[in-house]
Amino acid sequence: MKKNLKIVTIGGGSSYTPELIEGFIKRKDELPIKELWLVDIEAGREKLEIVGALAKRMVKAAGLDWEINLTLDRRKALKDADFVSTQFRVGLLDARIKDERIPLSHGIIGQETNGAGGMFKAFRTIPVILDIVEEMKELCPKAWLVNFTNPSGMVTEAVMRYGHWDKVVGLCNVPIMCSKIAAGALKEKEEDLFFRFGGLNHFHWHRVWNKIGEEKTKDVIEVAYTSPERLAKALEEIKRPLNPNNNVDEGVEEKAGVQNIPNIGFLPDQVRNLGIIPCMYHRYYYITDDMLKEQLEAFEKGETRAEVVKRTEAELFELYKDPNLSIKPPQLAKRGGAYYSDAACELITSIYNDKRSHMVVSTKNNGAISDLPNDVVVEVSSIITSNGPVPLSWGSFDVSSRGLLQHMKDMELTTIKAAVTGDYSTALQAFTINPLVPSGKIAQTILDEMLVAHKEYLPQFEERIKFLESKSN
Repeated sequence: MKKNLKIVTIGGGSSYTPELIEGFIKRKDELPIKELWLVDIEAGREKLEIVGALAKRMVKAAGLDWEINLTLDRRKALKDADFVSTQFRVGLLDARIKDERIPLSHGIIGQETNGAGGMFKAFRTIPVILDIVEEMKELCPKAWLVNFTNPSGMVTEAVMRYGHWDKVVGLCNVPIMCSKIAAGALKEKEEDLFFRFGGLNHFHWHRVWNKIGEEKTKDVIEVAYTSPERLAKALEEIKRPLNPNNNVDEGVEEKAGVQNIPNIGFLPDQVRNLGIIPCMYHRYYYITDDMLKEQLEAFEKGETRAEVVKRTEAELFELYKDPNLSIKPPQLAKRGGAYYSDAACELITSIYNDKRSHMVVSTKNNGAISDLPNDVVVEVSSIITSNGPVPLSWGSFDVSSRGLLQHMKDMELTTIKAAVTGDYSTALQAFTINPLVPSGKIAQTILDEMLVAHKEYLPQFEERIKFLESKSN
């Protein structure tokens, strides 16, 4: 087993990085880290320097002698790396604002991983991740790639399908939040429950059993998923502060972890009929009208989630500048996405130590979900070994979920193909089959407008964008 690990984070100037550093510090006795490399681009230089300085203070305060390296030279960082994590955003938060506001200006859902916004994030991100993979093949061919760049499932699929790199695992914090909600609903310790997840990133369902083998799925649905008030009460039952040393009010992180998704109640009869527990993002598909109404109200006020996050992030970086700060600040919980980085650290630890941790990850199906091909990426409960994730069998879905799952997977595959090829008609097809985008001329109008708006980050669509711009002149 190799000592003196080199771990690289691409997107090192992210506001999430302090959580990543905290996660590694917590596992200092399990990971023999020698070097941590934080990588960013020129536009992120200032944030990288601010976060990097905080990371160095955190490591020093923990009494560790790890080397913290900050660089804009990705190739230098990747050389001989053992693990590479990715948490970057092509186009930064301004691109996310466009992803959300342009669809909403046409009266349809705007969201950074679902619908039109999520597809454009994939269009911008997938070519970059494939470039990173090519560099890894040359510079660190034995490294594992740990991806929590959204849309995580599609990015992971692209790495395997088009990058031909199987040593990749996709991560998301939503299953973690779902597990905590279930524990709160049942008033049980999370470790006393057994969970099984199946589906796609931001499109999974789960079941839960107690420690004597009784399935409690229906109880969780009844207690936490039939009204906003019941969900809020379940969250109140969670008693896990951000950090025992931070004196944070109990439950703060858990509430913050679902800030990306408004707490609007599912239709009780519909969710009961499912018989399995939906994730928070299913609201976009099960109660689309309510979610759209909430987003349009925020849009009119200039308070889309992207705009709120941009303000929150600016406040965070002001905190990070404090030379006396040497811990992850509790205000990071307001950013959303709690547990992403800590999950990445646990995944790395489990692979390195062959811990056989039970985690929910995006990985190759390999028969776990019998309704989907073996070679596609799914998000499922898995055992994390030194050879990567071993997915647990989910089996087949009921007809109430199966068709939508297959439809969404095909939409993902079509989106990924468009991102790789830059083929306009394939992109239009992806828009047409996405259930959150109305088909026909409105789909084409939004697609064209977003192509031009994001042209700086879409070189694969250059020819079509030039055509669209010539038409408008």
